Amino acid sequence: MTTRALVAASAKPIVLSLLITGESYGYQILQRVRLVSGGTLKWSSAMLYPVLHRLEKEGLIRSEWKTSEEGRMRKYYSLTERGRKDFFAEKEQWFGVHDALKKFWAQAEAVKAAE
Repeated sequence: MTTRALVAASAKPIVLSLLITGESYGYQILQRVRLVSGGTLKWSSAMLYPVLHRLEKEGLIRSEWKTSEEGRMRKYYSLTERGRKDFFAEKEQWFGVHDALKKFWAQAEAVKAAE
C-alpha cells in the first residue's frame, strides 16, 4: 500500500504525465491512474480535484468545459506550455531520486548479505 505522503508527492508528476498525451477530464484521469499503476494507486475525486485546481492556479494546466461525445458537459484539462516544461523538469527530478534510492537500497542489501 502506498502511503498518503508518497501519493501526495507524486500527484503532480503523475497528472502532468497523463496530460502530456492530451486533454482529459477528471473521471478519465482517475481511471487512467488506476489502470497505468496496475491498481496500486486508487485515487479519489476528493484527492484529485484539489491537485487539478492547484496546478491550474500555478499555470501548469488549463481547463475548459466541453460537451462530451455522450452529450454531457465535462471539464477537460490540458497542459499549458509552462506545464509541458514543468513535466520534463519533474521527470528529471524523479529519475534522480529513483537513481539515488537504487544506490541506497543496493548498499543496504550488500550490508545485509555480509552479516
